[in-house]
Amino acid sequence: MAQVPITPVMIVDNEKEVTSGVIPMPDSKEDVSISDGDDALKLLAGVHAHNFDEKYMARLRRKIDLHVMPLLIFVYFTQFLDKNILSYASIMDFPVTGIWYNDVAQAFYMGFLIWMFPTQYIGQKFPIAKYLGVHIILWGGLVMLHAVCHNFAGFYALRFFLGMLEACVSPSLILIVSMWYKSNERATRIGWFYAGNLATSIVGGAVAYGVTFYEGAIAPWKLLYLVLGALAVTCGILVFLYLPDSPLTARFLSEEEKIAALERVRLDQSGTHNKHIKRYQIVETFKDVRTWIMFLIIMCTGIPNGGNSAFSSIITKSFGWTTRQSLLLVMPRAAIGGFAVVAAGWLSDRYNDRMILTLVLTLPSLIGMIIMTTMQYSGQKGVLQFAQLFQDLSAPGFPLCYAWNASNTGGHTKKVTVNSFTLFTFGVGSVVGTYIFLPSAAPGYIPGKAAVCVLYGVMMMACAAMAYVNAHLNKQKKATLEKMIADNGWSEDDVMREREKASLRDLTDRENVFFTYTR
Repeated sequence: MAQVPITPVMIVDNEKEVTSGVIPMPDSKEDVSISDGDDALKLLAGVHAHNFDEKYMARLRRKIDLHVMPLLIFVYFTQFLDKNILSYASIMDFPVTGIWYNDVAQAFYMGFLIWMFPTQYIGQKFPIAKYLGVHIILWGGLVMLHAVCHNFAGFYALRFFLGMLEACVSPSLILIVSMWYKSNERATRIGWFYAGNLATSIVGGAVAYGVTFYEGAIAPWKLLYLVLGALAVTCGILVFLYLPDSPLTARFLSEEEKIAALERVRLDQSGTHNKHIKRYQIVETFKDVRTWIMFLIIMCTGIPNGGNSAFSSIITKSFGWTTRQSLLLVMPRAAIGGFAVVAAGWLSDRYNDRMILTLVLTLPSLIGMIIMTTMQYSGQKGVLQFAQLFQDLSAPGFPLCYAWNASNTGGHTKKVTVNSFTLFTFGVGSVVGTYIFLPSAAPGYIPGKAAVCVLYGVMMMACAAMAYVNAHLNKQKKATLEKMIADNGWSEDDVMREREKASLRDLTDRENVFFTYTR
């Protein structure tokens, strides 16, 4: 048997311990356990890679885009809209104010944190699209229930359970993108649905502005919750009925197209889906230094997010605008951010680089926040508004981190764990962020803004460290593979055969010598 070197960790696979730092690769696809490998083995076991021409693959990718991406964009659009209704309501006579408002804002992230890991491992046992659809329908109902609340306890409870239900969204969408798209296509697609996220500020701002003119029996903020909650229920029904759980179950694909769809991602070595929870992959996740670098990056992103999500409208109004003007000014900010996200995703895939773009696009946030900190009381509301608009150019930073995870993680359980831990970290940061702008510092919130500036600087250094580690690991893998080829006398066909086998074994990125990290 050929031996594939991996990072020396204790590996428990099919109840067999491997402690020597290597994992045996089978001599044929038939040796790969269908029950333990990737779900794609059900269709591809014993079958060598098919050859589909580029035009065929391009048509198939467009077909996948048409059937999958609109639903993913709608999901992210709905999730972000429902999470941020509180920000609009905060300047529309919302009944909770002061430090109680901070507590209601953080309740969402507390529920998010508590349920992040359980929901991912429970969801691994179920069809992913159905699991997601049910959660969206349930949280839409919770959003509508906000309209009947009158006190702090009720709002806190609803926000807490809303966070629990929404905890599965981002990891699920990243897994779906990973099973449908190649590594050099993922940043673009993640950028698309994250742009849908930012579009919520355009739609949400417009809806919030419109309901301020309502003079009926229902308070405008209550009407806002009812309308947007009903939209979420609609989204959940569409996802449940029409989003395929994997290429294997896609009704819009023929049998040949299903094989082609799997071939598209097969040689990326990241797999599609596996229902077995593998403990060694969880252990490997937390022994991987890259996990902790990403922890630092996401923490430095999550804290500003928690503050901005709850206080962006309040901060805009502090510049001297009226309530209605503040709601309208949300819209151009979202348009700028949406354009930046789509453009950055495309550039990231085009040049196969996440780090440089993340660094470059963090600079506008840093510069904008410095201006907002030093000129808050200058009376120059035009300059302050420009600074707030300018910092929205950094919107691609977080989706690029999502894409970084999607491109640089192999093994289904490890992907689930990495995605869950990333979102858990984001939740922790967001909880802290809801208290970064305290009532005692209103209306300028100077200490909070200064802290955000420091966080952006730390994030930029961590991104550079991540790129260095990924490049170093790629050099190690290249050297290992070259030694294996020389030791075994493999031809190009032999290498391709081994690569095909590795792609179906649900190996982690550290186990799989053919896996290449994106910088």
